[in-house]
Amino acid sequence: MVISFMANAHLNQPYVSASTTTTQEKGRTCRYAGQAVRALPIRVITVGKKRSEGVRLLVDEYRTKLKPYCSFEDSLVRSNPRNAQDVKAQVEDEEVAMMKLIGSDDWVVVLDERGRDIDSEQMADLLGDAGNSGASRISFCIGGAYGHGREVRKRANVTIRLSSMVLNHQIALVVLMEQLYRAWTILKGQNYHHC
Repeated sequence: MVISFMANAHLNQPYVSASTTTTQEKGRTCRYAGQAVRALPIRVITVGKKRSEGVRLLVDEYRTKLKPYCSFEDSLVRSNPRNAQDVKAQVEDEEVAMMKLIGSDDWVVVLDERGRDIDSEQMADLLGDAGNSGASRISFCIGGAYGHGREVRKRANVTIRLSSMVLNHQIALVVLMEQLYRAWTILKGQNYHHC
């Protein structure tokens, strides 16, 4: 099963789904392209402060684009909710708030700079694998300035990164939403993604 395979894998390896044993060449196609994929609701949980107008506009644009494919929920957890001076206390407070939003049957994807590199087809595979997992929802978790706490990391079914560079939470959110839309167009065989 994907969940146990991914939870025990090394973080710096490319995403490899349960039925794939090697990373395929650039330009590969998604294993689920053209097949019926169970569309799980998606929740993105982001730690941060109030979003800029530009980010809100882009989030709304991609929310609209995702509507034909899946339901989408965007949750913002306030960064450093108790204004803690200690970084560890700040991360723990953010973690408590994030864990309250993650359901017991969610398939959890943590976005982290030390996560796995994946390409767009592998993001589509990830959505297909999650749909086959028996989960009721996919929760993508974007951490705050100091990253995720230990419990969120332990709860993750998959840990990925969107870039080898560290991204601001607002930029990470926009990149993630575009990739989710791109992944769904790959799954449906639509003309948005070009290898």
